[in-house]
Amino acid sequence: MRLAPLLVSLSIAAVWAAEAPVTFLRDVAPILNKVGCTSGPCHGAAKGKNGFKLSLRGYDPQFDYEALLYDLNGRRFNRAEPARSLMLSKPAQEVPHGGGLRLEKDSAYYRIIENWIAQGVPFGDPAKDAVASLEVEPKEIAMPQPGQSAQVKVTARFLDGQTRNVTGEATVESNTPDLARIEEGSKVKGERTGEATLLVRYQGKLTTIPVTILNPKPGFVWSKPAAYNYIVTLIDAKLEKVRIQPSPPADDATFLRRVGLDLTGQLPTPDEARAFLADPAPTKLKRTKWIDHLIGSPAFVDHWTTKWGDLLQSSRKYLGEKGTYGFREWIRASVAGNKPYDKMTRELLTSRGSSYDDPAANYFRVTRDPKPTMEKTTQVFLGVRMVCAQCHDHPFEKWTQNQYYQMAAFFSAVGLRPGYEVGEEILFDLRAGDDARNEMKHPKDSRLVPPEFLIASAHPVKIPSPQKRRDAFAEWLTSKENPFFAKAVANRVWSYFFGYGIIDPVDDIRASNPPVNPALLDALTKDLVDHNFDLQSLMRTIVSSRAYQSSYVTNEWNEKDATNFSHAMPRRLSAEPLMDAVASAAGARPRFPEVPLDTGADQLPDPHVGKDGFLDLFGRPSRESACECERRADLSLPQALNLVNGSTISDAVADPKGRVARAILAGKTEPALVEDLYLAALSRFPTKAESERAVEYLTGGPRAARAQDLLWALLNSKAFLYVY
Repeated sequence: MRLAPLLVSLSIAAVWAAEAPVTFLRDVAPILNKVGCTSGPCHGAAKGKNGFKLSLRGYDPQFDYEALLYDLNGRRFNRAEPARSLMLSKPAQEVPHGGGLRLEKDSAYYRIIENWIAQGVPFGDPAKDAVASLEVEPKEIAMPQPGQSAQVKVTARFLDGQTRNVTGEATVESNTPDLARIEEGSKVKGERTGEATLLVRYQGKLTTIPVTILNPKPGFVWSKPAAYNYIVTLIDAKLEKVRIQPSPPADDATFLRRVGLDLTGQLPTPDEARAFLADPAPTKLKRTKWIDHLIGSPAFVDHWTTKWGDLLQSSRKYLGEKGTYGFREWIRASVAGNKPYDKMTRELLTSRGSSYDDPAANYFRVTRDPKPTMEKTTQVFLGVRMVCAQCHDHPFEKWTQNQYYQMAAFFSAVGLRPGYEVGEEILFDLRAGDDARNEMKHPKDSRLVPPEFLIASAHPVKIPSPQKRRDAFAEWLTSKENPFFAKAVANRVWSYFFGYGIIDPVDDIRASNPPVNPALLDALTKDLVDHNFDLQSLMRTIVSSRAYQSSYVTNEWNEKDATNFSHAMPRRLSAEPLMDAVASAAGARPRFPEVPLDTGADQLPDPHVGKDGFLDLFGRPSRESACECERRADLSLPQALNLVNGSTISDAVADPKGRVARAILAGKTEPALVEDLYLAALSRFPTKAESERAVEYLTGGPRAARAQDLLWALLNSKAFLYVY
């Protein structure tokens, strides 16, 4: 009864054996990935599915091959009758399969796997059958209007030089599906005006295709605006290409308030606002003069000390009180002295000795162990998130699990021991043989993993003994040739002034998250390197640009643009500047426990001061991680209720020594009082209508109470809560 089927199977196998050889690496693994066997919900899950595990997205073909061959004692294959192999009968649902139907019996995928089994399930040659690179056509997609489609073609180039059209097996995804939708057969359809990026993946390789759907509205004529510096030249080149007209520069009052809050976290005083607005000098000249006044000022130093304190996790939770104050003062001195960014980074990474004598050593006290230290270091200084690669190759990037442990090995010899004083720790480097921690072990086979740089250095750096590994790492990291170091901080600094990065999130730089304007980011990076990592110089260039100084008022061509810097994007004040702005506008000072009475929110040592109050409600980071995402800029119902009913604003406006009380005691007239309150809160004069309405209100009842009402209303307005 079984002889005829067996003879048929053997004859088919004989015919197939004469065809081109099929290997797991080149032919079968891509099919398993395409039909979903290696996906997270299926056998690629952390613990596999129904007792069978494959690597996530097929990142480890050798593991998958051995699992298929040797799990269940090789029962997944029937070399005599390939069609009866479990590897075919389960996905074809000839026997029960929890994953459902994955292979039709008459499909090409089914025949390829059947042929592979008949040929003896060869693995293939990794030196020939692995994918070297992907090529996509077209390189860029531009659609004149929504509703059009474009076909994507994907070609794999193998290590032996051969190429293959793998469009059907490649995964093509859109980072903005509601703008560029992927249809069957790797077609992309433009749904609405805007820009998106297609992510193309195949066998561990990834490339991207930018997609632009233009605004079909007729009548666009590029009006070449003035360019203050190279920033606007590069932004305008992109805007003209995508048919977006930039907004004009903001008025002096808007600029004054914006640049003060962004550079120093502080509002200008009414007297400063009056002087600036009355200055008859040319706009560019007086704005440049004001920028120079702000950069390097005490408020500037406080503001950027807080930002770096967030990233470096300066907190009593990890460092104790004395350690926190010491680390903060080290950061503050670095900002105040405009220490070059590369030098500051090297001091952090190569610090040794007492955490009290060398406060930079506190950097290592937060994460302590090599793996979290490496993850924090790459995220902060390279903008690269390595955490996914701890368990498997990164699913959306080229970083591998091996690279994760090679990078962590640079920190495996770092040791900490108690010092002589309470809370003091001594940072030192273990020598070979001192401790098992000075060598990193791979979790798969416990082999020792030597340190290796994430990206090969243009000038090879010899990695020395464990005692000097960090020095070699710091030299590599801060090198001008490192393609990530300067780029990461240039992108991060840019985001502080625009609300979003050229690459966003700013600490997630990868091929699948491309910059919206690569030429601009490259130019900023080059500027920073050419000026020897002078961050103040970079900030000055950014805030002097027309892009930064543009109005938030949109036009018909840029009203939907949220990525190309064609207009200013309103941003809610972050926690510390908001609290300091309330205090400044009301002429009062916030009161915090444990610190002197005149301490502002941007001068606090860490998030444990004033914990669970106004600052935490409005998104102050707890410094539990080095991610920018810890600082929130949302606006929620509890925040709105606090502004309206909470004590922070009401106490500030009613302060007996505050702005309103002093004005009433000084006998200021109603128009003068209204003008003073508008300048204090909004950095501008009231309009004629606003002034008349406010004066009418003040004269209709008790002056002090009504003046407090007016100030309260201003502090609860969007014009106050947002940077425009």
